[in-house]
Amino acid sequence: MRISVIGGGYGCYAAAAELAENGHEVCWWRRDDAAFDGLRQAGALTVTDYRGTRQVPLGQGPGHLALQGSLKAALTDARVVVIPLPSTTHDALAPMLAPLLQDGQVVFLPPGTFGSYLFARAQRDAGNTARVAFAETGTLPYLARKHGNTVVISGYATRLPTGVFPSRLTDDALALLGQVYPSIEPIEDGLAGALMNAGPIIHPPLIMMNAGPLEHFDKWDIHNEGTQPSIRRVTDALDAERIAIREALGYAAPHFPLADHYATEGDEWMYGRGAHGKLTDSGDWREAIDLHTHRYMLEDTRLGLSLLVSTGRWAGVPTPVAQGLLSIASAITGRDLYAEGRTLESLGLERLSRAGMAELLEQGC
Repeated sequence: MRISVIGGGYGCYAAAAELAENGHEVCWWRRDDAAFDGLRQAGALTVTDYRGTRQVPLGQGPGHLALQGSLKAALTDARVVVIPLPSTTHDALAPMLAPLLQDGQVVFLPPGTFGSYLFARAQRDAGNTARVAFAETGTLPYLARKHGNTVVISGYATRLPTGVFPSRLTDDALALLGQVYPSIEPIEDGLAGALMNAGPIIHPPLIMMNAGPLEHFDKWDIHNEGTQPSIRRVTDALDAERIAIREALGYAAPHFPLADHYATEGDEWMYGRGAHGKLTDSGDWREAIDLHTHRYMLEDTRLGLSLLVSTGRWAGVPTPVAQGLLSIASAITGRDLYAEGRTLESLGLERLSRAGMAELLEQGC
């Protein structure tokens, strides 16, 4: 299958490597094309995972990575467009893709922070009437870090609960997307997918409650030393707010509680059992995190928590932990992160009735 991978983040490198190794024809574009120069000189992307270290060659055709300097060329004839980028890129990227999308394509946002709606709205605003489905899930399909021309993948997602916007395209979209990611599991719609996003649950408590060590030490592992019982209790309370919103909106279990990520038995979470141990054992998450610029603050907190708080307000569900963390984050950064956030208000959806929202989620823009 011809697949476009869009972006140059860790998840993009992991996606390009896995999809090419699985025999797909991968066309890869990133905005900073010069950043591909190292790969072009090497002639291959090196990937390291549980199977060892190997190279994925550049070139045309199945099993290869075709680096594209043109976004239009990268999208042409692609059946699936994979965008494993932070949600902070969506506002700029959506209008760029909007006029280029083609009939029958599936755009996959892992995860999306309700980017499925934002991309669909951009397509509508561009006057593009192609039949396109936008799907989003709760996490990246990979636990990955990039080192030069090497991507290290510590874990692969085993369950990817995925919602589609508009939901009337769900069956066709997930039938196609399932050929790329067999771990896809269907859920109700794009907002259901957004409310599976694990990033706004796991990362804000970890960075806010580890703010002292993060500012003191050159590097700090928030997932290892930084994950202590008191922080886990806050994370569990925050996740309970997310689940309460899902239930209030009529979304069915399983809700993929984050506690399952840390458990070694019971229900399998998105990365399978024992994933937290693989993450900390890798050492790749011992890093410098600038609380003013890191994506855990600007994506998971500013965009993710603001979406959670605003959806809770709209649904009549209190979110004191999410609101408290967002307020603390605003104090740390000196910015009003809710005002900057991806909220129902900023998306122009806060005045919709329950029936109006349901129609939008089913029929699209």
